Amino acid sequence: MPEIPEGLRDVLVRFDVSAAVDILIVSGSIYWLLLLVRGTTAMTVLRGVGVLLIGAFLLSRVLDLRVINWALRNSVTGLLLGMLIVFQPEIRRALERLGRTGLHSILRKEERQDTLHIVVRAAFALAREGTGALIVIERETGLQEVTDTGIPLHASLSTELLLSIFPESGPLHDGAVVVRGGSIVAAGCTLPLSDSPLPAEFGMRHRAAVGLTERTDAVVIVVSEERGAVSLSSNGRMVPNLDETRLSRQLHRLFDIEYHDQVEGAAAGAASERRAS
Repeated sequence: MPEIPEGLRDVLVRFDVSAAVDILIVSGSIYWLLLLVRGTTAMTVLRGVGVLLIGAFLLSRVLDLRVINWALRNSVTGLLLGMLIVFQPEIRRALERLGRTGLHSILRKEERQDTLHIVVRAAFALAREGTGALIVIERETGLQEVTDTGIPLHASLSTELLLSIFPESGPLHDGAVVVRGGSIVAAGCTLPLSDSPLPAEFGMRHRAAVGLTERTDAVVIVVSEERGAVSLSSNGRMVPNLDETRLSRQLHRLFDIEYHDQVEGAAAGAASERRAS
């Protein structure tokens, strides 16, 4: 049998359960962070930094560039600090996800289902009227920073109240409504805009919806004023041009609530009643 090199033998001798767990934790953390930045501008920045560092390392080794070699050896701390600054939004989102317990959603599923039903009805009523709207449904992440930018309401959620907020004649029509549980916490709220590239047909409402869902686990329903289309944003992604059934299904999936056939039947019945009228 060929003899095992001494360096490899030393590695194998030191490799134990603790080392295996250490490797798994580091590998899993890196993979999780890559999943967080996938499809975002941070991924492009990460690729650029990687290409730059690999190119500088290879060039310095091939041409024996002593200054660049010294800079690369002594720049680890600076690179780590720079990565913390550049990827601050992604790191914040990762820590925020770790802090979610999920208990709040589990204990209030029945109230959530009523909330989703009211919001879906209101969104499509606004769409038929050609009224633009932004409806934010809070999940685990608190949205106090968002509600502080609007007008506090703390009113019971209802379709009629949502329909009265967004018409252009009202003072709150340009902002977003934040729904928490079974109540409207605030209206006229300002949402952070996304820097991600979006299709040309999406306007400022869509960019604001994506911006909030990039930073939190909130769900945002967007009603387009120009096209009368209803879209759904979550996890930094937009699902456009939904009908009532598809929107209801998506919301039930996001809130981990079983989508019963009677919910679909009620939506279909309401649609048939509107067509008959």
